[in-house]
Amino acid sequence: MPLTLTPLAGMPEVRAGADLASLIVAAVGAAGEQLAEGDVLVVSSKVVSKALGLWAEPGADRDAVIAAQTRRLVAERLAGDRVTRIVQAAAGPVMAAAGVDGSNTGGIDRLLLLPDDPDAETRALRAAVMEQSGCRRLGVVVSDTAGRPWRSGQTDFALGSAGLHMLDDLRGGSDADGRALTVTARAIADELAAAGDLVKGKSDGVPVALVRGAGAWVCEDDGPGAAALVRTGPEDWFGYGHVEAVRASLGVEPGSAAAEECGIPAVYPESVADRVGRAVRVALWGIPDVGVDVGPRDLRVSADDPYSLGRAVARLEAALWGEGLQAQAPTAPTGLQAVLQITQA
Repeated sequence: MPLTLTPLAGMPEVRAGADLASLIVAAVGAAGEQLAEGDVLVVSSKVVSKALGLWAEPGADRDAVIAAQTRRLVAERLAGDRVTRIVQAAAGPVMAAAGVDGSNTGGIDRLLLLPDDPDAETRALRAAVMEQSGCRRLGVVVSDTAGRPWRSGQTDFALGSAGLHMLDDLRGGSDADGRALTVTARAIADELAAAGDLVKGKSDGVPVALVRGAGAWVCEDDGPGAAALVRTGPEDWFGYGHVEAVRASLGVEPGSAAAEECGIPAVYPESVADRVGRAVRVALWGIPDVGVDVGPRDLRVSADDPYSLGRAVARLEAALWGEGLQAQAPTAPTGLQAVLQITQA
């Protein structure tokens, strides 16, 4: 069966307390459609948050709002005069700035937040739409936008889901050549969210798309929800960015006062001197009685005893690696001093 995508245009600006289900059902009718069994609605999280009135206080500090919406910090980079943080949001997924957004706010100069439990809000929206439309088998995806590791650009994903199987698990089956499939499980809800965004767009004022032809993945009950797609614990291979992992291992946790004091790496190219200086501050964080003289391309390290010297050298090597630099000792330490030459890693 072919997959069709229909933008539901003409919805009014959504305000706090709005009956979002009623607005969606009306938009379906205005598009000349009627909800059918097995249809899927892809709804922008922005209109869900607006209807719920999830606004930050007027004039609230953006960094403070993001911190309040953060479960854990994954990576942070200095971008101009602002620090951009990739975090696990209170809403569940790992994303930039915890999903806190100031765009497309309908002329309201306040920051908009994501719901703490997107699946619960999606279930409630699905139930209301089914009650008003008479449709008994409906899938609803509340979508949001995020970047992806190793890929440029952003795409929409399922922030919340109801009435859908999350995965098309092909493990245990065979491919077209008869080979066993052992790892393939398609993220259906994410694929539908991304498909819906192709007709919703970011600047056209179309917050909802009707997807038809995906009925094979629509279920009678609410389904497991989008939270089932969030990898945490042992399944999360990328709990930190690689720079943050190095810094955290040296006692400088991302997002902490120590990280601010040591300095946060920037998204733009930085001089070797800036990177070396930051690496030295990280390496010596909490390490007393170690001296480091920074030269143009080397470090001269001194300590009160051989153990402290060796520990400082090892920490410096790790911190410099985290900055994309490499430390080499051309000669063995002399007494209580060592020289490290610095090169690009």
